[in-house]
Amino acid sequence: MLSAALKDGTAHRRSVFETFGRRLPDCRRYGVVAGTGRLLDALADFRFGDAELADLRERGVVDEPTLDWLADYRFTGNIWGYAEGDVYFPGSPMLIVESTFAEGVVLETLVLSILNHDSAIASAASRMTAAAEDRPCIEMGSRRTHEDAAVAAARAAYIAGFATTSNLEAGRRYGVPTTGTSAHSFTLLHDDERAAFASQVDALGVGTTLLVDTYDVTNAVKLAVEVAGPELGGVRLDSGDLLQQAREVRAQLDSLGATKTKIVVTSDLDEFAIAALQAGPVDGYGVGTQLVTGSGAPTAGLVYKLVAREDSAGQMQGVAKKSKDKTSVGGRKYALRRRNARGTAEAELIGIGTRPEDDGDDRQLLVPLVKDGDRVFHGTLDDARKQHTAARDELPPTARQMSRGEPVIPTVYES
Repeated sequence: MLSAALKDGTAHRRSVFETFGRRLPDCRRYGVVAGTGRLLDALADFRFGDAELADLRERGVVDEPTLDWLADYRFTGNIWGYAEGDVYFPGSPMLIVESTFAEGVVLETLVLSILNHDSAIASAASRMTAAAEDRPCIEMGSRRTHEDAAVAAARAAYIAGFATTSNLEAGRRYGVPTTGTSAHSFTLLHDDERAAFASQVDALGVGTTLLVDTYDVTNAVKLAVEVAGPELGGVRLDSGDLLQQAREVRAQLDSLGATKTKIVVTSDLDEFAIAALQAGPVDGYGVGTQLVTGSGAPTAGLVYKLVAREDSAGQMQGVAKKSKDKTSVGGRKYALRRRNARGTAEAELIGIGTRPEDDGDDRQLLVPLVKDGDRVFHGTLDDARKQHTAARDELPPTARQMSRGEPVIPTVYES
């Protein structure tokens, strides 16, 4: 596309690209914007170096004029978007790129690969933390996904309310709090369970969390308290009927005087399992596979479409795709969240070409991210986390329902 547009002279037409989702995954009442910070970091370094240009030349992918243009590529346009951590709905213009066609079209894969992955993870994580309420969730999915995706997933989960991650690189790179516990292999390494527990306590102190389901849970809990004393930090359950076991272990710990010892459960949890376990004396949830695979929705289903471009007369003109089941809405968009006097969201209001009128209780959604090629948005990961908490709290209570349903608020277009 770039090579052809450079050749026919349309590459430098002013254009507006928009990232949005046509629909939410089944059962989802809202989506969560995540990956914006990673995208802006990646954009700053988005270049075509000597190695990339040589490869394109050798394989005959594009012609020499296109290679010359790519060699000098720098994004010089504007980008607007929903603040990271905010929620979105079908049609929400969560990212808007204003540039020439050439500058904007080469960003499509970069934008979608980051936002689709991170938003899918954050959307799943938000449902999990909503189900867990005030009980912390621990991200433990690194062994179930690509090594780079694991770091991004830990970051996205933290935005949506997860308390910690077991991924140390996410802690180093992004400052996500880290935590963890031992695996069954550590217990199996030792001659008996008591020796394993004693070794872990000796190394990490009595505040550590001991894994108690390698052999017999009841006996392991007894040994754990004998070794660490009643100040034992926690025990982890990773198999069996977690709800029933949690109740039995809580009663046993209390009878042994370990009334403050916490119970952490793991074992292929998702938001539905977490919701069910809320009926038991569980203090925290370790979530892996279901989180890093989006709990059934591994991509957010976002698309990147041209919605406006300069015509041959120099005037901006809205354009839209009309094909069956994959339509888009043309025109540069502006968005606000309509709220009632109590601050509860009622609609996603999207203006086409002009800003929707704020009735006094509404919230503008698009914030400047890049201006004339320079990054102007520098929100932190904690800012995104706070943004998510506030955005989710302003949704109607039905947003937290696990049952199948429509988006919790409608999307309304104005022109």
